[in-house]
Order: sequence, then C-alpha cells, then structure tokens
Amino acid sequence: MTVRRVVPDLHTHAMAEHRDFYGLLGLEEVMNLDWVMTLASPSNPSAQLIFIREEESAPVVPDLSIEVEDVDAVHAAVVASGAEIVHPLTDEPWGVRRFFTRDPHGRVVNVLSHPRA
Repeated sequence: MTVRRVVPDLHTHAMAEHRDFYGLLGLEEVMNLDWVMTLASPSNPSAQLIFIREEESAPVVPDLSIEVEDVDAVHAAVVASGAEIVHPLTDEPWGVRRFFTRDPHGRVVNVLSHPRA
C-alpha cells in the first residue's frame, strides 16, 4: 500500500487568520471549500496543513488525513483488522473517495484517494 501524503487536520473557526499566519511561514492556500481549507508549500506541495471548521458529510472532524494510492484496499485491510469505521467508504462530491477510522488511541483518521486520470 502506497501512502502519498500525511496531513494534520486542525479544527478551527478562524480560517482567514490561519491562512494569513501560515502565509507568513511560506504556505499558500491551494484549496478552500469554505468549511475546509488546505495550505501547502509552493516548493513542496505535499507539505500541507488542513483547517476544518466542520465536517461536510461525516459525523466528526478528523485529526489527520492520509492519502493512499488505493483507498479500497486500505479500507478492506482496516475492516479485516476489526478497527472501528467512523465514516463509511464514500465518493465525496468534491472529488475524493474516503473513509474515517479510529486509531488505537481514539484519533480519527481520514483515509482518502484522489481519482487518477
């Protein structure tokens, strides 16, 4: 299983303030859906922070996101392990396929793939 990136998800109601502050550190806004915003390094696009006001389609805001090459294979492995699935495998309208699981210490992990052309 190939991991493409690991990104912390930070719960906030102050999107603009975070964008401005982390802009001072060199991160730029690369995605903003109003309820979720991603900042990334222009020189290293996989270096990212995600800020989430609320979850659009899931019951809880995740603690981190892990983008994988094959989300279906990872989902099958997580289900087979008996780990808790917090949000089912879903094709989201903003173009990702994802599910949420809970790690052994209770953190919620958003596991996702972007469709490849």
